[in-house]
Amino acid sequence: MEKRQQPRFTSQFRSIFSGERREGQGRTLDLSAGGCKIETDLSVVAGESFECRIYVPGLDWPLRIDEAQVRWVKATTFGVQFTKIKPDEETKLKRVIASLNEEFQA
Repeated sequence: MEKRQQPRFTSQFRSIFSGERREGQGRTLDLSAGGCKIETDLSVVAGESFECRIYVPGLDWPLRIDEAQVRWVKATTFGVQFTKIKPDEETKLKRVIASLNEEFQA
């Protein structure tokens, strides 16, 4: 049964996440308005929270998610839910998703 509230779109954006005195890098593999899936070598646990920056080609600055909470972990990937994001960053995120949707439809 599908539990997601928003559709996810395949992507491969570089991302950096930090919190609790540590920082990691990864690749954002799926992206939606409410969260994403990240592939990384750093071990994380469900329930952890991070600040996350997603580097999208074509944007002058990375998308900044003030708080992303880890919902699941499987091998080298984990899923996060965006729990705090500023309105202007949310607008940028929605534009990126609309662009991914256009590529998907093409």
